[in-house]
Amino acid sequence: MLERSKAPASLARRVMLLVGLSIILCLGLLGWVIQQAIEQHFADMDGNELTNAAQPLAMALQNQPPDAAHLDRTLRGLKGISFTVFGPADKVLYRTPGPDLHFLAAQARAQIDHRHLARFSQGDHSYRGAALIIEGSQGQPYKLALAMNIDIHQHFLTHFGKALWGIMALAALITILAARLAVRWGHAPLRRLSADIRAIRSDRLSNRLDPRQVPAELAELVAAFNDMLGRLEDLFERLSNFSADIAHELRTPITNLSTQTQVALGKARSAEEYKEILYSNLEEFERLAKMVTDMLWLAQTDNGNITPALVPLALAEEVKGLCDYFELLAEDKGVRLVLEGGPLTVQADRHLLRRALSNIISNAIRHTPAGQAVTIRLHTEGKRHWVEVCNPGSPIAPEHLPHLFERFYRVDPARGQGGVGLGLAIVKSIARLHGGDVTVSSTPQRTCFSLSLP
Repeated sequence: MLERSKAPASLARRVMLLVGLSIILCLGLLGWVIQQAIEQHFADMDGNELTNAAQPLAMALQNQPPDAAHLDRTLRGLKGISFTVFGPADKVLYRTPGPDLHFLAAQARAQIDHRHLARFSQGDHSYRGAALIIEGSQGQPYKLALAMNIDIHQHFLTHFGKALWGIMALAALITILAARLAVRWGHAPLRRLSADIRAIRSDRLSNRLDPRQVPAELAELVAAFNDMLGRLEDLFERLSNFSADIAHELRTPITNLSTQTQVALGKARSAEEYKEILYSNLEEFERLAKMVTDMLWLAQTDNGNITPALVPLALAEEVKGLCDYFELLAEDKGVRLVLEGGPLTVQADRHLLRRALSNIISNAIRHTPAGQAVTIRLHTEGKRHWVEVCNPGSPIAPEHLPHLFERFYRVDPARGQGGVGLGLAIVKSIARLHGGDVTVSSTPQRTCFSLSLP
């Protein structure tokens, strides 16, 4: 059973999740800090009040033994405070109405510490208390436990906490909604880009996205997309031209084959005549086969499917071997082949290099007037080795030079005799496979093709 691919998470959803969690965390932390600060403020207030209440009581115990009447007079100015005086073995010597403070006796300290106040509940009331050790008038130790009712504080904290967390929740909701709107507004350029890209069709590849209409963060993306459109437009145009050239080049041999076949069938002929027609058709078939083979080879190089087998080659020996190969053709044309330059060693694929040089040399021989010479010069400039093939003859017009290495390009019908217009394109592909290049120059005196190799 095929596993269904999981759809990628929405960018807006991921942003909102991160923003929402961050907002909730920050507001929650802020609410907790506020609540703790208020609680600490009340604790400090209660601690101060307990300390202020403990001072007169402690002085009363230090001056004379615990006396109910004396302690009652001291309590007149202390409202809301309950206390218990403990003697030896935590025996209760005096106690005001209020909560039971026996448990505080075990926590008695030399003085009241605001950081260690006891918070407890008895019945329906809440208290905060502390206990301290007091030395009596006769040196005997007493323990004074005090507590104050904090119901008002607790009531305030409860209602304040509810209001605080309600406000925080509302603030989080409003902030998240505002962030959602901001994210949607921020994605508006992406939606416009999508619409503009959707409007681009094969007949509108010249259209470009305007980088001035997008935020700075998307400008690099738009520039890269425009570069890609430029490459696609160039490739599409080359493909269209290539298809048109193929149709044009195939039409001539197919028309020749069709015409010759119709003529052969027009009337009865001798076996010799049929044989001659078949030989003529065979030549056209071979021309078609060579064209298809060359086109397939160029397609493979364009797709990077061909890797040259680089080996050290003696360039002068390879060129001399090709000169020997073309010697008969040159003699038939009344042309001489002249090789200049010393020995050079290059890293190249022997088969591909010989194919490139053969195309250049054979082309030069075809266009050299009888009695003239084709000069092949080998030399080195910097880190490049050069093979220059120069021939006298009719110059090539400057407007044709940039297009000579394009597929099926011909300067004129006369220069295209004997080929299909792919030879120089193959030379350029071979040069680039080796990390080199090929150039051409033409003057009224001569035309030179220069092949460079690393």
